[in-house]
Amino acid sequence: MAINFKNALGIHPQSLSVRSQRAEILANNLANSDTPGFKARDLDFQGMLKGEYEKVDRMRLETTNARHIPAEAAVVDSALKYRIPQQPAVDGNTVESNIEQAKYADNSLDFQASFSFLDSKFKGLVKAMKEQ
Repeated sequence: MAINFKNALGIHPQSLSVRSQRAEILANNLANSDTPGFKARDLDFQGMLKGEYEKVDRMRLETTNARHIPAEAAVVDSALKYRIPQQPAVDGNTVESNIEQAKYADNSLDFQASFSFLDSKFKGLVKAMKEQ
């Protein structure tokens, strides 16, 4: 019997990918906290994760001739949003270090939770394969 990894692992692989991208964006915000005019950004996690999950399910067109043009869907990154600051800076920078650090820590915990779920899924799959 074949294992369907999409059903077995759920949404956790895509979640790890999105959490990793969000960590990069939050780290970039923190790195530019003193840059005049820098605008803090963040991901709409639910929107991004939905897009990642739908990419897996997307129907692929089959080319039957070498001269056919491959069909690729255009992906618009609408999940990346600018953050509205609670306390705007005089220099136009919208990064609030304490908020960015809290969001980074929260994202790290969520990443670790998804990783733990994924780890337990793999352990279950390995156990199932050993028992057969």
